Amino acid sequence: MNDTAAATHLGDRIRIPRTRARIGVARRDITPPVGIRAKNWGPADWERSEGAHRPFELTALTVVAADERPRVLLAVDGTWWRRVADEQGVRGAILDGLGLEPDQLMLSLSHTHAGAVLCAADAHLPGGELIPGYLEALSTAGIAAGREALETARPGLIEWTTGTCTLAAERELDLDGRALVGYNPQGTADDTVTIGRISIDGEVRATLVNYACHPTTLAWQNREVSPDYVGAMREIVEAATDAPCLFVQGASGELAPREQYTGDVAVADRHGRSLGHAVLAALDGLPVPGEELTLDGVVESGAPLAIWTGTPADGGEEAAGVVSAVELPLRDLPTLDELAEEWRDIDPRSREERLGRARNLRDGYIDGPTVSHPVWAWRLGDAVIVGHPGEAYSRLQTTLRERFPETPIVVMNLTNGPGFVYLPTREAYDRGAYQSWQTPLAPGALELLEAHAVSVVAGLRG
Repeated sequence: MNDTAAATHLGDRIRIPRTRARIGVARRDITPPVGIRAKNWGPADWERSEGAHRPFELTALTVVAADERPRVLLAVDGTWWRRVADEQGVRGAILDGLGLEPDQLMLSLSHTHAGAVLCAADAHLPGGELIPGYLEALSTAGIAAGREALETARPGLIEWTTGTCTLAAERELDLDGRALVGYNPQGTADDTVTIGRISIDGEVRATLVNYACHPTTLAWQNREVSPDYVGAMREIVEAATDAPCLFVQGASGELAPREQYTGDVAVADRHGRSLGHAVLAALDGLPVPGEELTLDGVVESGAPLAIWTGTPADGGEEAAGVVSAVELPLRDLPTLDELAEEWRDIDPRSREERLGRARNLRDGYIDGPTVSHPVWAWRLGDAVIVGHPGEAYSRLQTTLRERFPETPIVVMNLTNGPGFVYLPTREAYDRGAYQSWQTPLAPGALELLEAHAVSVVAGLRG
């Protein structure tokens, strides 16, 4: 080992990864109307929402970097797409309204399980008559927020950092040989929070938060729509920064809070405060916007003191983007009649919920022996943002970070479509985990997505 290679010298800097571009941020309230269909849990004996715990938000972040190609990220408080047609309808309207190509837009759902059902095919069910209008309202809000963010974009910075939060835990529990979805005390979880501090003219204008944890605190007992823990997290961060906070869901296929499946909104707020304080702790570790710490000199005192001072920093102008797809294998799929027979002994409400999800997952996604699973990726200065529509296990994001340790990487599940399916590890299939029998994908699909994402990120960085 060459010791001189690692030596520190006067003038050395502590590099802050950054994105330098014209940046805009805008927000619209998208709180679902009272009475909308919000039955997302099999055991629920109710179907219409009776109120709202906290507001739902749609926040647009626009980035126009060196290639002059606008890119729009929409962070949306929402459940999950159940049909390809609904996702394509909303995203297609926003693309048309903003005059963007498909590679320029990522619409990312927070995945709250206490939100409105995003499925126009349920219009005939109680509360479903409000769904088509709500989907149209989402499109309108996305266009309005995206347009405002583009029109008000100004030269600015996104400075990237990471923190840690212990909210997420492994949710794959083996109980007497049965695979359950719940906190596993022997499991381990990715605790990384990726954060982008967005500033213009030296003032913080927004915060981007990327964390992997299923918003499943609130379940069938709760009759109000809620952004789950994301709402209180936003409140904490926005109160401290006086600026909007965008949340995007990470690769959380096997991650959720330890305490969940409750009707107590105070638990969701407690979870949100946990994540919010973790975000603020990481932000407080950054120097002022636009600066890096530089080893400026030595002051002789009782000990020789190394003086690190903030100095203006540059860089982070590069930009590139790509939308691609990876072919993923399908497992041998039972027919819907076979599934109905397999689930004949569970309660009728839960059986119908499972059958409906299985039917919707196949429609518009499966057309042949394999499926084409899309991936969106942007290089924005020193950082890379990767989004896909499925629910990948956290291995996707940990692998990317391990392969590219110097690159801040935002990994987003539930982004665009089609392909609203789980991508579990091979071990999850071996255990018979819920995620492995819910998905139409065969073992090895996650690993193929992972290899594809590594290749895409390498290409953008190269």
